[in-house]
Amino acid sequence: MIAQTQSSLNCTQLQGTVVAVQANFYQVKLDIQVATKSPDRHYLLCTRRTRLKKIGQKVMVGDRVLVEEPDWLDGRGAIAEVLPRKSELQRPPVANAERILLVFALEEPTLDPWQLSRFLVKAESTSLELCLCLNKSDLSDSSQRQQWHDRLTNWGYEPVFISVSANLGLDNLITRLQNKITVVAGPSGVGKSSLINKLIPALNLRIGELSGKLQRGRHTTRHVELFELPVGGLLADSPGFNQPDLDCQPSELAFYFPEARERLTQGNCQFSNCLHREEPNCVVRGDWERYEHYLKFLEETIARQEAEQQLPDRESSLKLKVKRSGKHEYEPKLESKKYRRVSRRLKQQTLQELYENQSLKDIYEEVEDL
Repeated sequence: MIAQTQSSLNCTQLQGTVVAVQANFYQVKLDIQVATKSPDRHYLLCTRRTRLKKIGQKVMVGDRVLVEEPDWLDGRGAIAEVLPRKSELQRPPVANAERILLVFALEEPTLDPWQLSRFLVKAESTSLELCLCLNKSDLSDSSQRQQWHDRLTNWGYEPVFISVSANLGLDNLITRLQNKITVVAGPSGVGKSSLINKLIPALNLRIGELSGKLQRGRHTTRHVELFELPVGGLLADSPGFNQPDLDCQPSELAFYFPEARERLTQGNCQFSNCLHREEPNCVVRGDWERYEHYLKFLEETIARQEAEQQLPDRESSLKLKVKRSGKHEYEPKLESKKYRRVSRRLKQQTLQELYENQSLKDIYEEVEDL
């Protein structure tokens, strides 16, 4: 019976989710578990079909894929097709994510409002559902937690207070993570890996210590990988970074602040291109707490936009490539080689010309002698 099942599966394409990418290999978790001697045979180590490479189809963690020609004995297969994505993140590179779990610590390191605000803006720019989690709450008293709760509520967020070491608030968090792909993000040293180890006891992620000088965590996560929650759902442990880039357009920035969005729903600015600085009759400008953060971030996005506009013309440094799928992409132009090797054909032509010229010269010299 098992042999018949495997034979039928070998003749059909299987669906699965890419849970890890390393070099040119992809770990795929299949939607079905095959009855074999190995209990982990619902995972296959796959390569990508050459056809996908030719059309420029990238395979990312979180991608839904079709796998063909499974080798159940060695646990291998080949990705034949990447199904349409619901969402796509570039940093970290994750497809089909539905939620971002932003993890910060109340203490050790002390919660920095400026850094938190920057991460929140970056998370808002992804358009994914956002869950703000504050770890190490056992290191603060109830009055401090209440102050942060009230403050973040004014920002437009409902934080979840947890403590991995004291096992506090984890049940509430697990309920929110169930049956979805969640990207875990936040600065290093706040306990992201410890939290994942707690949520998925079978894992044993490497945990770094805080540096004594800066009180920051040493980066321990090196690549993106999806881990399966016991209650259902997947967690993406993303490489830690201390300062996410704000690569949005200046005109979009205000919409990544819930306080500004609320003001814009209640009224309109006088000018359609208002950047909410010194423009008259602006509904966003005001005394809300993070308005100073908005102005600083706005300066950064404007400076970034101006720097990009000063770059060489795109057409002069890039060439347009039309993929087989019809997608247009730009690729960097290769610099011309200064010392390009002369082709054999050109060498033969040059020698032939020299020979013919020398023959004509000899003929002329003979005529002159006569």
